[in-house]
Amino acid sequence: MQFTGFEPQDFDVFTIDGLQPRMDALIANLRVKLTQLGVDCTPLLSELTGEEMFAHVAKHARRKTNPPHDSWVAWSKNKKGYKMYPHFQIGAWNTHAFIQFGIIYESPMKGVFAEQMLVHLDEIKQTLPSHYLWYPDHMNPQGMVMSEMEQADYDRIAHRLANQKNGEVMIGTTIPRDEAIQLSPEAFLARATEVFQTLAPLYQLAFSTVSV
Repeated sequence: MQFTGFEPQDFDVFTIDGLQPRMDALIANLRVKLTQLGVDCTPLLSELTGEEMFAHVAKHARRKTNPPHDSWVAWSKNKKGYKMYPHFQIGAWNTHAFIQFGIIYESPMKGVFAEQMLVHLDEIKQTLPSHYLWYPDHMNPQGMVMSEMEQADYDRIAHRLANQKNGEVMIGTTIPRDEAIQLSPEAFLARATEVFQTLAPLYQLAFSTVSV
């Protein structure tokens, strides 16, 4: 195990003003932990998906003025990148850490997942804990709590996925920063393992076809 656990400075990087100062702190602190998690969780995700998975730590290389508000490590089956594929993530905002599965706007598999999501929605709602969150916009840290969602919410997410260029969805859970800091490395990895095991069936839906 490489992960050494989260510390306050891993979350505090997002309070630093200015792109370069924030990036310098992010690279020195949080990115180290994300890289460690990338190594530790790759074998688990490869086993859960039945495919060789690769870790991709966010570099935020395209940013020229605005500093990042969050950062993450993502796993996909492609060695070169993750944005085109269904993927898993662990990351952090200033207020919390997150563990998720999702498909963002660049993936050509959005339509398949949208269709499968609705076909298997009853099963999904029975399988995922009611406190899990759905994010129709991965840049917004405020997700919709499953226990408060109605059919119209799922329909809206599926419609955007299938029909709009910017349609996307992330699904998972959060850990408040103070709790994440207090968790031992072993305890955090155990939590991540549990969440990834719960989310793994969603990954398979993205590579499925609707059965008649």
